[in-house]
Amino acid sequence: MADSGRVKIDSPSSSPGPGRKKAQQSPGSKARYSVNAPGHCFRKVTLTKPTFCHHCSDFIWGIVGFVCEVCNFMSHEKCLKHVRTVCSCMAPTQVRVPVAHCFGPAGQKKRFCCVCRKHLEGSSALRCEVCELHVHSDCAPFSVSDCRFSHQDGGQDIDTYQHHWREGNMSSGARCELCRRTCSSSDVLAGMRCEWCGVTAHASCYIIMSPECTLGRLRNMILHPSCVWICSRNFSKMHCYRISENSQHGEMDNLDDVDTTSPVTSKETQSTGSPDTGKQTLKVFDGDDAAKRNQFRLVSIPRIIKNEEVVEAALRAFYIPDEPQDYELQSSSQQGLFTDDIINRNGTPDNKPVFKDTVSDPLVLRAKPKETEVVKIYPSWHKVGVAYISVTAGKSSMVDSVIKEVLPQLGKQNKNPADFNLVEVFMSSKQVQRQVLSGQELLLDKLLETRKTSLRQMNQTRFYIEESRNRMVQVNLILGGFPTQLDKEEYAHLLSEHLAVKSHLATISHVYDGQGAVVLQISCFSEAERIYMLAKDISTSGKQLYSLVIPEIMQSKLDKGSCPLLVFVNPKSGGLKGREILYSFRKLLNPHQVFELTSGGPLPGLHAFRNVPHFRILVCGGDGTVGWVLGVLESIRHKIACPEPAISIIPLGTGNDLARVLRWGAGYSGEDPFNILVSVDEAELVQMDRWTILLDAQEMAEDGKENGFLEPPKIVQMNNYFGLGIDAELSLDFHHAREEDPDKFNSRFHNKGVYVKVGLQKLSHTRNLHKDIRLQVDRHDVELPSIEGLIFLNIPSWGSGADLWGSDNDSRFRRPKIDDGMLEVVGVTGVVHMGQVQSGLRSGIRIAQGSYIRITVTKPIPVQVDGEPWIQSPGQIIISAAGPKVCMLRKSKTKQKKQTGSLKEGRSDSPAPSDAGQ
Repeated sequence: MADSGRVKIDSPSSSPGPGRKKAQQSPGSKARYSVNAPGHCFRKVTLTKPTFCHHCSDFIWGIVGFVCEVCNFMSHEKCLKHVRTVCSCMAPTQVRVPVAHCFGPAGQKKRFCCVCRKHLEGSSALRCEVCELHVHSDCAPFSVSDCRFSHQDGGQDIDTYQHHWREGNMSSGARCELCRRTCSSSDVLAGMRCEWCGVTAHASCYIIMSPECTLGRLRNMILHPSCVWICSRNFSKMHCYRISENSQHGEMDNLDDVDTTSPVTSKETQSTGSPDTGKQTLKVFDGDDAAKRNQFRLVSIPRIIKNEEVVEAALRAFYIPDEPQDYELQSSSQQGLFTDDIINRNGTPDNKPVFKDTVSDPLVLRAKPKETEVVKIYPSWHKVGVAYISVTAGKSSMVDSVIKEVLPQLGKQNKNPADFNLVEVFMSSKQVQRQVLSGQELLLDKLLETRKTSLRQMNQTRFYIEESRNRMVQVNLILGGFPTQLDKEEYAHLLSEHLAVKSHLATISHVYDGQGAVVLQISCFSEAERIYMLAKDISTSGKQLYSLVIPEIMQSKLDKGSCPLLVFVNPKSGGLKGREILYSFRKLLNPHQVFELTSGGPLPGLHAFRNVPHFRILVCGGDGTVGWVLGVLESIRHKIACPEPAISIIPLGTGNDLARVLRWGAGYSGEDPFNILVSVDEAELVQMDRWTILLDAQEMAEDGKENGFLEPPKIVQMNNYFGLGIDAELSLDFHHAREEDPDKFNSRFHNKGVYVKVGLQKLSHTRNLHKDIRLQVDRHDVELPSIEGLIFLNIPSWGSGADLWGSDNDSRFRRPKIDDGMLEVVGVTGVVHMGQVQSGLRSGIRIAQGSYIRITVTKPIPVQVDGEPWIQSPGQIIISAAGPKVCMLRKSKTKQKKQTGSLKEGRSDSPAPSDAGQ
């Protein structure tokens, strides 16, 4: 985790005190100013447009400001001595546990780049799907793997969980937890926020806060990282978090490409080296790898400049916080550019430095060879009082000797050095790469090799010492898309036939025959990776297989009283709102508890939570999505430890009748996701009936008697309502229109417009439904009036919130409830009647109430269950209670207290300011 500013580090480039210039400045150089925050290289600039201070967020009055030449941090002169924000070039030193990011396309909100601190504009902006890292695509290679640590993987021993701080991009009005003053800004990247508990603070305040994180207000519903275990080697974080890789992510395949203008001199690089501008542009590579790929940085420099200052400008372009004396520039032909090659001091008055003609050849930035190097060795366990141990590596220093030198300093003097390994870790923003070094390898040669390949890579590389224990390898993959209702042996045969699964490496641990899915436990990383990738390209019985990496939740480590929230999101519902909700909940909660329904449906999430004794479910989608989740939950109820998890809803569909009844609203309209989670936590538990519909289609004789089976019986589950006739016919026409052009059906407004259109087309339609069906309620025949549609209600909302039953008192019937074990039978006379019900002018025709319904259909007729329509053949339809009631969450009527800006974005539940530093 990022843990910036806790250890005081000297600035990597020695610079004089504020206001004092370096001695022997060249004409092209400028005064530099030092601060207490590491890495910054400030110089005084003349402001030509309105500018804000990145430290205090106030407007800089006047025309003088101070800007960091590396990260563009802007400051008042009075704020320089108070700056505590670490420069972007020092980001690798602040990483606590290296965790790669999951980059995706940025959203629509105004954000600032966390590397160059500039405003994100255009389609080149990226954001991490798990944390609040926002970057330009050009800046992404210079960000480091400091994402949230969301699970255990056996690599590092984490004993305590500290705040994971991220700078800027907070909501307006966020307040500092210590001084209670506003710490956010919409003009610059300012303020700090913990990405777990959400507490916010100023950059100068958060460093004195208690480091331990309590997860804040949502602690009871967050799946704690210590409870989640997953073997993630060979799998990217995109795979571990089941983040779908769509076509929009194509541009992210080359995140490590560096071929753009240096952010510190972006405007100056527009010159081409003409004598009129006094500037020239150099094309600089940071190593052999960049030179081979032609990935360079453009560095703009004055034509009159010292060689050391050219090297310093190149280092700043690559965000390398080292001394320029330790580096040199070489031409592409590998010839060193010595002083007289760049600066011609001979033949000029007073030996003033005059730059030669424009250097057109590309340059390579190289580290000068050294006899010894100081190497930082980090312990892989975090129960020691030091962050790292510094050792000096010479030409003869082997890895084994370094391990022997480090162990006593880490309190392991009684341990056998042969039981430890030295691991090289490359902390790239996109992937964390690990390599175990052999004991006889020369460490200095390894450093020189890495620097020769890429100086940027060397800056993002660490060395860890870890115990060489044999860790258990167990990768859990869920494979779905197989035929249903097979036994374990038949599924094993399909796996062997289509995937060539090796039985000694992979075993079937769970079978879900109702969904046609199995769970494999694999004891080899390479075999797991092979099966995972191969399954995505295979189809069985005309159906595409899917494969997902599933985390293991250790229920023994769950806190007592915790009730984690399992979130299902249907990104196809609600237009683009589904994707934004998915992104928001991955940030607010543990990403391992958020599942995208387009990847395997509800089963992967329910399987992951199978051993959690108490949990709740949040379904983000329409009523059909809620029914989908309830159906899968019902089929595997006997296989999970919490057989009746309560379900809440974020309405993303068109009608959202169930969400209306449970007070979750008519549709999602951009409410704050944190407030939604608080409402889920405070919601009240209610019971709801669920019904089974048996559709037994039979051939009917002319006299209406049954004459043999026409097609196999069909069983469906009903939550909201079941309709026959005109109501189902309108749903069927809408369904056909959506199938013809699904891309147009991305908003509730358009969907309702189509419903109105198909309704107007049925105004003159006459079906005489009462002549085509016979109705029995609780084994009593019921005479039907002249109607065009018959609807059976389980909830008091129909057709996007209409009260079809009505609110008038009637002594013949009881007041409807969602848990009374009764269905309300209502009739409508046609489209006009339905429109009057929708507008609140009339109610339906009350016919009956009962718990056992039998319908005899004599002609093919449109039917719909919870909005899913089809044409039903003649036969018998029986509706009965579907076993136990289901638990739902109804939003509390109690008004929530108005949240402050800090609580809305911060979600904090931390101690009072007076106790924060203790």
